[in-house]
Amino acid sequence: MRISHWIDGKNWAGVAERTGEVFDPATGEVRAHVDFAGDGQVEEAVSAAARAFPGWRDTSLAARSRVLFAFRELLSARKDDLAKIITSEHGKVESDAAGEIARAIENVEYACGAPQLLKGGFSENASRGVDVFSLAQPLGVVGVISPFNFPAMVPLWFVPNAIACGNTVVLKPSEKDPSAAVFIAELFAEAGLPPGVLNVLHGDKVAVDGLLTHPKVKAISFVGSTPIARYVYETGTANGKRVQALGGAKNHMVVLPDADLDLAADAAVSAGFGSAGERCMAVSVVVAVDPVGDELVAKIAERMARLRVGNGHDPDSEMGPLVTSAHRAKVQSYVDAGVAEGAELVVDGRDIAVEGGGFWLGPTLFDKVTPGMSIYTDEIFGPVLSVARAASYDAALELVNASRYGNGTAIFTNDGRAARRFQNEVEVGMVGLNVPIPVPVGYYSFGGWKDSLFGDSHAYGPQGFHFFTRTKVVTSRWPDPSQGGVNLGFPRNS
Repeated sequence: MRISHWIDGKNWAGVAERTGEVFDPATGEVRAHVDFAGDGQVEEAVSAAARAFPGWRDTSLAARSRVLFAFRELLSARKDDLAKIITSEHGKVESDAAGEIARAIENVEYACGAPQLLKGGFSENASRGVDVFSLAQPLGVVGVISPFNFPAMVPLWFVPNAIACGNTVVLKPSEKDPSAAVFIAELFAEAGLPPGVLNVLHGDKVAVDGLLTHPKVKAISFVGSTPIARYVYETGTANGKRVQALGGAKNHMVVLPDADLDLAADAAVSAGFGSAGERCMAVSVVVAVDPVGDELVAKIAERMARLRVGNGHDPDSEMGPLVTSAHRAKVQSYVDAGVAEGAELVVDGRDIAVEGGGFWLGPTLFDKVTPGMSIYTDEIFGPVLSVARAASYDAALELVNASRYGNGTAIFTNDGRAARRFQNEVEVGMVGLNVPIPVPVGYYSFGGWKDSLFGDSHAYGPQGFHFFTRTKVVTSRWPDPSQGGVNLGFPRNS
């Protein structure tokens, strides 16, 4: 099977000079080949978006909203088909894929409110006979570079808001699981989106650099690892673009002595191993505040023993494989390093056996992890959960705040005062109180602090609309023809 670009409202019909393999992670077999863009295809996609921009910019807010409403209905009707595509290329179980699509639909629904969200301000008689008002206008062609771990949700963090604001888009999805992006583009076309407003460009660094340096691309939205986020931000801004680049994470979950340990253990397992840990909001480190560590580790290990690992298309599976063989090897190398560095390996997922081949690594649990270990400092992006011990709330808070990352965090406690103190003192962008994965709903905005975000704008929600528009302020005064002003043919006293 061939997966190609979507440019100017149709599948690209050219011949690619380079292609990549797309695997079924559950079997390890190649299921498709994806075309990689060269400079020529980048130019085609950007040019198509640039041609479409004037017409889409001038399309009424009501008409734009109708397209988004129609897309929302099509996406809801076809969500099962999209979930199967995601599972076939990413590996996550279909229930995880369905959850991803549900969160994506939230963002589409928010963008449907464009007529309300794009209203400017107005001040009558700011001075005698002078009115002042503001306009929120689109940027032009914008680029979206999305990661493999959420091939539907992350593109739909950005694309609906961008087109609702009147921009045109070139989307560069991950080459590891590219089919979801094409499926989304086809649904938008079916919903009535004009050709060229949304284009999908596949490939690797060549495509990314093409978008980052192209003079017609006015803004870039990116989600991925911190090193690449920094590169995207520095390269894009050096080329005069507005950039929001969401980077990596090392999310902590603090468990205080008064917490419900059964609730906390359930949360640690679901947040640590859902989607095989391949998500930037996964819990990576559980900080057990004395004296609950031993009991909490036992409860987590007990639940991990019941976790069903298998093909994501099997409704009984609760965790699927990793996305590629190379990624599996990288994650396993961290497990090896954790053992070598002296962490206590409680559950070893390296020897899991799943029928049918594939890129499997079982859920893994370390205890007595310390800040000097690589499994503590690095973003592993796999099913590896570490437990660190802290003597007090203050020591736990210090651990969290010392991290270079500031994406998400959580605290489990029944003490409202402690929770309120934590939400005030923790240096992290998204905080959960007895909620392990505090991803904001669609009408708030998603983003971290420190090395988890480059730029000053979070994704989707109100900040998403702000990112995809620029403000123009108009100051107006109309001469009175009766006072000698220009006569345009109107009656003197009309």
